[in-house]
Amino acid sequence: MRLFLLLSFLIFLAGCSGTSSLDQEKLSDQEFNLEEFFAGETKAYGQFQDVLGRVSRRFEVDIAGKWDGTNLRLVEDFTYSDGTTEQRIWTLVKTGAETWTGTAKGVIGQAKGVESGDTFNWAYTIDLPTPDGSVRVAFDDWMWLLADNRVLNKAYMSRYGVKVGEVTIMFEKH
Repeated sequence: MRLFLLLSFLIFLAGCSGTSSLDQEKLSDQEFNLEEFFAGETKAYGQFQDVLGRVSRRFEVDIAGKWDGTNLRLVEDFTYSDGTTEQRIWTLVKTGAETWTGTAKGVIGQAKGVESGDTFNWAYTIDLPTPDGSVRVAFDDWMWLLADNRVLNKAYMSRYGVKVGEVTIMFEKH
């Protein structure tokens, strides 16, 4: 019974760990415009950390973006540290002055995003490919424009409402 209570308490604490908020005070006066930043060629470097903070996978991504005035198409070519590769193609639609929706293979329904100052928040559920098939996870994805050519991304991953890890990515515009 003690073990059950301890595990329940730890799961509760993990669920209480907060993420960012669009209401937080902005650290700069920059405006993050997704379509401007991702149009053209972008390189990204990232890693996945499990819930205990252990790095279990690193990757690089070459991104080709094309903005047509309404839609932003992102072709993401991943190369993982173990040599495996993956391609994900996003179609993002600007639905308002600061709002977006998006689709990609594996995404359940639509991703939804909001720009606010130098910040972009993106939320979606996706079936991620794994060596044994796929795993369904929810992403609470946060991007901050650090400079005209650099974006920091922190994505919080959960499964069944329980945090399973984080992805940290640095995007550099070429």
